[in-house]
Amino acid sequence: MTQSPGIDSTHGVNTALATVFSGPGLPLRTERIRLPDPGFGEVLVAINLATVCGSDLHTLSGRRHGPTPSILGHEAVGRVMAVGPDRDPSWIGQRVSWSLVDSCGVCRPCVEWHLPQKCERLFKYGHGALADGSGLNGCYASHLLLRSGTHLVKIPDHLSDSVAAPANCALATMIGVVEGLPAPRGVAIIQGAGLLGLYGCALLKSSGWKEVIVVDRQPSRLLAVPRFGGTPVLSNEHPLLAANSADVVIEVTGSASVIADGIGWLRPGGHYAIAGLVHPDSALQLTGETLIRKCLTLRGIHNYAPRHLDAAIAFLSKNQGDYPWESLVSPPIPLSQLEEAFQLAASGKWQRVSVIPDGLEAGVS
Repeated sequence: MTQSPGIDSTHGVNTALATVFSGPGLPLRTERIRLPDPGFGEVLVAINLATVCGSDLHTLSGRRHGPTPSILGHEAVGRVMAVGPDRDPSWIGQRVSWSLVDSCGVCRPCVEWHLPQKCERLFKYGHGALADGSGLNGCYASHLLLRSGTHLVKIPDHLSDSVAAPANCALATMIGVVEGLPAPRGVAIIQGAGLLGLYGCALLKSSGWKEVIVVDRQPSRLLAVPRFGGTPVLSNEHPLLAANSADVVIEVTGSASVIADGIGWLRPGGHYAIAGLVHPDSALQLTGETLIRKCLTLRGIHNYAPRHLDAAIAFLSKNQGDYPWESLVSPPIPLSQLEEAFQLAASGKWQRVSVIPDGLEAGVS
């Protein structure tokens, strides 16, 4: 193992402080976990800042099932404190983010299908049991142990922790969505004005789409849309939302009820990308005849590959001054107040609520 000389003074002596989730409706608890020595290919990271994703709220409420007890949280930025054998020691001291999932790199999804996010031995951060490995499997803690198949990306100095943290989930996912679309044309419609929708606006406008329309049922969620290059629409009465008017529709609402509208807006030969329906309550009221007669392409997107994370950080770096990224994330809340952070996230006041380990408030970037 190779480690930073400051490993024992930054976040406590030889232990990590973590907030543990025991199950829906149960109180969170604080636990100290021994800092592990990174094994072959592993990386020990000290968390700078994490953000609360919608999937964390779904797990908290029981809508999404996961092992317990566990440490939730997967969107974060940290600093490399130590690396195990077969990891380049030059990573030590670097401010980084990392791929949402750990992949084996040898199975058919990884090698033949080019879908490492569907690895046969997939491990997903923020969704692993406390008893799995070191236990430091989620970002609502002072430290995280990254496994050997996890991709690292350096965060440029000019990007703050709060701007970069959501890139390792929401933005990287939208990079994957946009990558699969046809060449930029006239009209793209995004269903949902959450963080995925706002990232989608910026990505599509930056890549040359003439008009990007964002549809949402909540007026408050639409307020930020123009600042990210989109046209906000509260209902389907807008003239640009006529039948057969869109080249592309992207669903990021998490509600299956919007699919019929999206199909109706698509022109013949249009493309439908579905990225938000990651839960069992997602049955589609859709006939095969509809797809066939309109010659539609229907594509599902879940998670992302390492290249999408690289592209996400590069996009933020290139477009740092073009969009108000900082406005998307709340001021940081100490990890000891994680329950309050969850409540604030559920209120919808911020696209992301940020959390930092206790004691780092003064130095957050």
